[in-house]
Amino acid sequence: MTAVSTTIDKFDVSTIGGNAPDEIKRLLGNPRAFWATFLKPGQRPLNSFGKAISDRMKVTELSIISKAEEPNKLEGRAVLELEVWEDMVNNGGNIHGGCSAFLIDMASTFALTVLNVYETGKVHPSVSQALNVVYHSPAAIGEKLRLVNTTLTIGKRAESVRTEIWNVTHRRLVASGVHIKMLPSPPPPPKL
Repeated sequence: MTAVSTTIDKFDVSTIGGNAPDEIKRLLGNPRAFWATFLKPGQRPLNSFGKAISDRMKVTELSIISKAEEPNKLEGRAVLELEVWEDMVNNGGNIHGGCSAFLIDMASTFALTVLNVYETGKVHPSVSQALNVVYHSPAAIGEKLRLVNTTLTIGKRAESVRTEIWNVTHRRLVASGVHIKMLPSPPPPPKL
């Protein structure tokens, strides 16, 4: 058993709300361990863009719910929280627009994965195709953010999620976005 799977298997899911099964909460409840599952065997974790920020995200809810407009279809919902730190802000001391886009990119994956794993039993790694962000209000250092992610569609190749970043401290919307992701094309066969 690898260190990553041990971390996931032992993760305490009691702090995560929502109706997702415990095995899904164990998989997604610790963002650092979840992202490490994408490493190839023997690959060391990289100090990748935004890693320190994504490592601070805390999952607070994972749910599978009926779509209000189409009750026979399901949607995934994932809520994550974190505090605004200095490494997330612009020169004015408020969350940088690029950081808001990064948060939407990272957090939306949790809603997609909740639903994909619930319906298929598998994680479907995907890549960004488009990200549309609307900025509503600032968030300053020390303020708490809540990222609410809800799946819109999941097709054979493309999938989409709506994300809202809420400033919990001031009870206002900071940014919202729609993230469209797609399954990557398979690599070409080796040339002999």
